[in-house]
Order: sequence, then structure tokens, then C-alpha cells
Amino acid sequence: MNEFDQTMMRRALTLAKEAGNAGEIPVGAVVTIGERIIAEAANECETSFDATAHAEMLALSRACAALGTTRLSDCTLYVTLEPCPMCAGAILHARVGRVVFGAKDAREGAFGSLMNLPAYPLESRPVVENGLFKDESLELLSSFFQKRRKM
Repeated sequence: MNEFDQTMMRRALTLAKEAGNAGEIPVGAVVTIGERIIAEAANECETSFDATAHAEMLALSRACAALGTTRLSDCTLYVTLEPCPMCAGAILHARVGRVVFGAKDAREGAFGSLMNLPAYPLESRPVVENGLFKDESLELLSSFFQKRRKM
């Protein structure tokens, strides 16, 4: 992965930190086309009372609106945590060309951990890369849940 990938994942980590500070599970996502940010988001489930307001879902929706299309085949999605089945379905439906995520999610990950949705015979098969800033992503999550357990 290159310097631009690192910069985008750092941005996703910043969004994740902001989400954690707002009481959300700290996950951030950024959608780019070329070397331009199209959309970004952090988890908003708790503040919006919407179980579907995952960072990926919000970023994809905003990217589609910004580009005026439902197809994101020229885009890269950067996200701090491996997408869940709901988000993976949306990623495939939007035909995102590339997905880069930080930490794997053994409990809900749908890009290789719990299941591998892109391996199914669907029309969309994004390039998937993982592990970029995984330690930082995991640290955000573990410290968030440690603080929550102490409450």
C-alpha cells in the first residue's frame, strides 16, 4: 500500500476517534476516486438511533450522492474495521472497486473473517486489502470498550 493509502486510513482513524468521543463504536470510513476524497463518515448508530448508520453505509450513500450514481467501481473505500455482512452487501451492490480495511472482525467480518461475501458468485468482486494500521484500529476499539465496561 502506498503513501496515499496511509493518508486515507489516517483520516479514517481520525473519524473513528471522533465517533468514539461521541459515544459511537469508533469506526471511520473514507471513499476516494483517484486521489480525491468523495465522502467520509463515522459510525452514527447511537446518535441517530439507526442500526444501519455504520460508517461504511453512510460514506457509500454520500459518495453515491456526490457522484450522482449508484456505481462506485472507480472508488476505493478505506475503513478502520472489516465490514459486517450488511456493509459488505452494500459495498458489493455499489460495485466498489477496492476496499482497504484496518482490523479484522472475527465476530462480524464479512471480508474473510466470519465469512467472505466477495467470494460468492456475485457480479462484484472488489480488490480487498487489509491490515493497514490494524494495531491503531484495534487499540481504538479495545480502549472504547474498556471504558464502556467501567461505566
